[in-house]
Amino acid sequence: MLDVDREDITDGPILTTLLVLATPLLAQNLVQIAQQLIDTFWLGRHSLEAVAAVGLNFPVTALLMTATIGAMVGTQVLVSQRAGADDVEGARRATVNGTLLGVLVGLAVGGVSFYFAHDIMGVFGAGEDTTRYAAEYLAVFALVAVPTIAASDVIEGGFVGWGDARAALYINVLAVGVNVVLSPFLIFGWLAFPELGVAGAALATGIGYACGFVLGLSMFVAGRDGFRLTREALALDRGDCREIVDIGWPTTGQHGAAQAARVAMIGIVAAVGGAAAIAAYTIGARVASVAFVPALGLQKAAQSMVGQNLGADRPDRARRTTWTGVGLAAGALTLVGLLQLAIPETLAWVFVPDASAAELALAADYLVILAVGYWAIGATYLLQAGFNGARRTRTSMIASLAQYWAVRLPVAVALAYPLGWDVHGVFWAVTISNVVAAVGLGLYYYYETSSGMNRRAVAAATAD
Repeated sequence: MLDVDREDITDGPILTTLLVLATPLLAQNLVQIAQQLIDTFWLGRHSLEAVAAVGLNFPVTALLMTATIGAMVGTQVLVSQRAGADDVEGARRATVNGTLLGVLVGLAVGGVSFYFAHDIMGVFGAGEDTTRYAAEYLAVFALVAVPTIAASDVIEGGFVGWGDARAALYINVLAVGVNVVLSPFLIFGWLAFPELGVAGAALATGIGYACGFVLGLSMFVAGRDGFRLTREALALDRGDCREIVDIGWPTTGQHGAAQAARVAMIGIVAAVGGAAAIAAYTIGARVASVAFVPALGLQKAAQSMVGQNLGADRPDRARRTTWTGVGLAAGALTLVGLLQLAIPETLAWVFVPDASAAELALAADYLVILAVGYWAIGATYLLQAGFNGARRTRTSMIASLAQYWAVRLPVAVALAYPLGWDVHGVFWAVTISNVVAAVGLGLYYYYETSSGMNRRAVAAATAD
């Protein structure tokens, strides 16, 4: 039922193919979100400071992973375009070289972050217990989780680029399953396990993704639908590495700029509202990440479909795929937003049941404000997919820079201080920036595709 014939990607019905290709990716993202939510659930039973500590880490760990996300996106786009052009061996070789790049970068970034973990978390000026917990979490996450997540994500990107979304689902189900089972044992020291507190949650994540990478590598060796590791593909190719870096580095810059802005937002939240505001921001980020599930799954699916259609010299079909995805994602997230608007207090209570009434009310306020702009998040993700599949990752990077640094941060400061909205002003800045990004990027995509962007992308994809 979830099988996609590779010919359907370039010749089949767009809506059906996009939905079938995206369904395993939607499930994969749900599994990942379940892991985050379950971690927050257990840490909420540990202490409010533990939840706040992971909240401080959320943008920092995401910032660390941006160093490797470029390898994943570069690999996915390059594999998809080569698959569309029937360059099977080139697609396999790109996966090998992309995985190697991801692992090397992950090891380097993780090692440096481990060494400076306490210094990094100290810059937020949070309470002593929160800072200590946050540093413990970051040290373990950097040393164990960053390299293993990088390896798992890049090989997953190769499968998705080929059109095999189910392989990505299998990798993540195993990774998250191991994580979810281990987390409470390592947090609270159940049975014979050591009691590691917040560090236990980070260790469980690293072990889980190591298992996911082993599964992904095993499937690549065994082969799935013609996508398998061959002796010829086991070659370090500088040209492939250059292409992956060229396609992927703007994505690294895009996510790096976004996460750096989120770090700055955490600093503003902490300065304006203290631990209660940080906890509310964390709960909002965790719950909102559920809303991103349709958008993230559709983005990855559309990225592969756009890339393969451009590789197959189908520029008009690539454009239609993007707009179809925009409609689907915006509609799906609108429905999720309506649900969140109906029960914000309940959602906040689920994650921190021991919080005070004032803390729960603040978290519920943020959930309401976020829900208003969910449709824009969906549209933005799919418009970025249209640009990324055409190797225009620089455009997505510039759009994110504008969204976070030209709109979100200035608006947050203006609303929180001169206008006196306090932390609610910071919350509203998030939604305002999301809407501005969606509208601006949509207008620009229409202009660029009308001016021949996809035709030029076909020429670049088939130049080799």
